[in-house]
Amino acid sequence: MWEYNDKVKEHFLHPRNAGEIENPDGMAEVGSIACGDALKLTFKLDENKRIVDAKFKTFGCASAIASSSALTEMMKGKTVEEATKITNQDIADYLGGLPPEKMHCSVLGQEALEKAVENYRGTASPKKEGQIVCECFGVTDKEIQRAVKENHLTTVEEVTNYTKSGGGCKNCHEKIQELIDAVYIQPIEEAQPAKSTRLTNIQKIRLIEETLDKEIRPSLKHDGGDIELVDIIGNRVLVATRGACAVCQASQQTLKGFVEWKLRELVSPELVVEEVAQ
Repeated sequence: MWEYNDKVKEHFLHPRNAGEIENPDGMAEVGSIACGDALKLTFKLDENKRIVDAKFKTFGCASAIASSSALTEMMKGKTVEEATKITNQDIADYLGGLPPEKMHCSVLGQEALEKAVENYRGTASPKKEGQIVCECFGVTDKEIQRAVKENHLTTVEEVTNYTKSGGGCKNCHEKIQELIDAVYIQPIEEAQPAKSTRLTNIQKIRLIEETLDKEIRPSLKHDGGDIELVDIIGNRVLVATRGACAVCQASQQTLKGFVEWKLRELVSPELVVEEVAQ
C-alpha cells in the first residue's frame, strides 16, 4: 500500500476539473489504458490568451488522478508560455510529494501539457521521437534520457519510477543503464581534453564555488535541499548536505550522479565529491 499524504488523498477523492472541454483550444491524449495509465487533457483560453479552464479525464491510480487534478489547477490563469514551464517536479511539489514509485504519474501530466500546447500551436508530432527502448510501455530513448537529465536519476529503478520503462519484462534494463551512463559518464570523458590547462588552487576554488552557486544549488533548492562547501583538499571536494538533501535516502546518488558530474564537467574531471558531517 502506498503512503499518500493528505493533499494527494484530497485531490484523489475530490478531484478538481474532471471532465472534458467542448471545442478546446488545446487537447492531448497520452499514455495507454493497456499500459495502466492514460490521460486526456483539454484547455480553453480567454480573450487575453490566458488559460481560463482546464479539464482532464484519467484512467489510472490515485496518484494519476491527483496529479491530473493538480496540473489543471496549476494551469489556470497562466498564459500558454507560462504553463509550459510547469514540470513534473512542480506537480509533485504542489501535491506535497508523491511516492517515488508513483512519480511517473506527474511525468504523464507534464507530457500531456506539452502535447496539448503543441496541439494549440499546431506543431504536434504524429509519432514519438527516438527509438523504443521499453516495448512493454512504449518508452523511447529520448524520453528516458530526458527524465534522467531533468530529475537527476542515477539507477534503473529510479528510471522505472519516473517513466515505467523496465517495469514489465525487464529485458530493457541493460539498455536503460547504458542510457543513464551516456548522460553522466560520456560528458565527463568529453570534458577532459577541454580541461587540459592546469588550474591554480585559487582558480579551482573559485570555479567550484561558482559552479555550486549557479549550476547546482538552484536545482537542489527547487527540491527543498541545499549543499554547503566545507573544504577542498587536492581534488577532494568536501560538502555537507542541508534541508531535504540531508534526510533524503538518495542523497549519495545526488552527490555522485549530479553534483560530482557537474563539477567534473565544468571545473575538472579529476574532482571527487565527498559528504562530511557538519
